[in-house]
Amino acid sequence: MSSPPYSVPVDEAEFALEIKRSRFICYAARANGRGEAEDFIRTIRSRHPQARHVCWAYIAGAPDTTIMSMSDDGEPSGTAGMPMLKVLQYSGLGEVVVAVVRYFGGTKLGTGGLQRAYSDAVSGALEILATRPFVARKSLQLTFDYALESQIRHVLSQYDVEASTPHYQQQVSLQLAVAEQDHDALCRELTDICAGDIVIAPL
Repeated sequence: MSSPPYSVPVDEAEFALEIKRSRFICYAARANGRGEAEDFIRTIRSRHPQARHVCWAYIAGAPDTTIMSMSDDGEPSGTAGMPMLKVLQYSGLGEVVVAVVRYFGGTKLGTGGLQRAYSDAVSGALEILATRPFVARKSLQLTFDYALESQIRHVLSQYDVEASTPHYQQQVSLQLAVAEQDHDALCRELTDICAGDIVIAPL
């Protein structure tokens, strides 16, 4: 059973707010899998080595995935990670990670104050986060002769394809991700236009 339609981040967003001299900076980005989410969190930590806390949450798949996690990172239990994760769940976004950096301003905010601050920081970042509808894709590797490249590129331009930079050796090698709905038609057209002189391998 497939997931209902949802959107995913296109780029990274940053949103900051200050409450009683404590500064909260939220970063949001796409995370296609647990590894990407954890890499992003490590990157934010490295940007802010002096921060008191770097709390985070992610949903690293469709909104209904079980690949999700959160951390209070030293804040009182339940005051940061869970409020952040709830904002993500209510947003309906998928493949999304957020990290909130806190610089302590000297005044304690209390449990409710912290929950509101972390929630508001994430909500602010999601409001400015660029998104697009998620498209399920299949990954392929194409291998073909140089003489066929222009024809193949013309065919690819007619489909919903995300292609990497080609590698040029004895033949051209190109990795791409095509929308699932276009997969069969694309493979047929490539095979036909190359008269079978192309290798199409799933990745």
